[in-house]
Amino acid sequence: METKKPIDGGALVYCEGAFTTTNGKTAHGLVRFTERYQVRGVIDSTHAGKDAGEVLDGRKNGIPLLGDIAEARSLISFEPDGVKYFVVGLAPDGGRLSASARDDVRKAITMGLNIDTGLHDFLSEDKEMVDLAAQYGVNLRDIRKPPPRALLHFFEGKIEKVDCLKLAILGTDSAVGKRTTAWILVHALRAGGVKAELIGTGQTAWLQGARYGVIMDSLVNDFVSGEIEHAVYTAWEQERPDVIIIEGQGSLMNPAYPGGFEILAAGRPDAVILQHAPARREYDGFPGYPMHPIKQQIEAIELLSGKPVIAITINHETMTADQVADACRDLAFQTGLPAVDVLVDSPEPLLGLINDLRNEREKQNP
Repeated sequence: METKKPIDGGALVYCEGAFTTTNGKTAHGLVRFTERYQVRGVIDSTHAGKDAGEVLDGRKNGIPLLGDIAEARSLISFEPDGVKYFVVGLAPDGGRLSASARDDVRKAITMGLNIDTGLHDFLSEDKEMVDLAAQYGVNLRDIRKPPPRALLHFFEGKIEKVDCLKLAILGTDSAVGKRTTAWILVHALRAGGVKAELIGTGQTAWLQGARYGVIMDSLVNDFVSGEIEHAVYTAWEQERPDVIIIEGQGSLMNPAYPGGFEILAAGRPDAVILQHAPARREYDGFPGYPMHPIKQQIEAIELLSGKPVIAITINHETMTADQVADACRDLAFQTGLPAVDVLVDSPEPLLGLINDLRNEREKQNP
């Protein structure tokens, strides 16, 4: 993926006990790509001593997995050009910080590190943390903290003025890889000379440096659609891209995170790419809630949006390479759509579909 000079500088990512679970998805995103930080290490004692990229994707990237903050201090310089941020890379159900994680955040503050967290526990409203941060001269940044309501936008229909191809990357479940696929497609399009922008819809996309977006689950429900519309419209107005890709949240049928409805209603995508984990049988974090069949999920998306699902992208968790290849063939047969694992294979087939959509759109709107 493309890299730029980090916006905020060096960072440690905290993911204790969760790096190889879905609760570590924020850390996963930062290990794979971020323009906001230079990730210098990931803290998870269960994989200490290993390379984060190799553990996550089977490819070394030079980011070490560290046993604890003390080890991080011994290995990494905390000078001005070294580490400045301690980023909570956990994304547990409910977004709460455990007692042990709070202890580690306190240690990071005493080491002079600014704290960035995307959880629902707001450190900037925690007197103990606020006082400690003031004592050590560091900042507490709560990414999921709701904006002032006076700054929020209500849906008004300006999405219809956005004159470019809009794609939504939705999923059959939460924590299934929608954001990763969205970034891969944005970077591949840019590499091919297509001007593309990503609309982030969660805290991890912001932590990765997305320029336009909204953190959906930080908002009062009345303003979710308006904020999605405003983010898409602002990206269009300021960048005039050829393609806008909207990161999905949750799924239409996930019992706790049905975030796809607002994206379809307010983002008004021209087409949808559907991210799917073939090995999952139940919704993430909800034993006893079997996932709906993928054909039913496709039918629901197309019924609600009136637009086509054009491809399936695969999350290969717990699967071997042979199993992924078999799953892609099976899904293509079931749905009649191309199925590809963009994290392992080339996204080229999807780029062809996207360019076909652009050409068709230009013919209809010369």
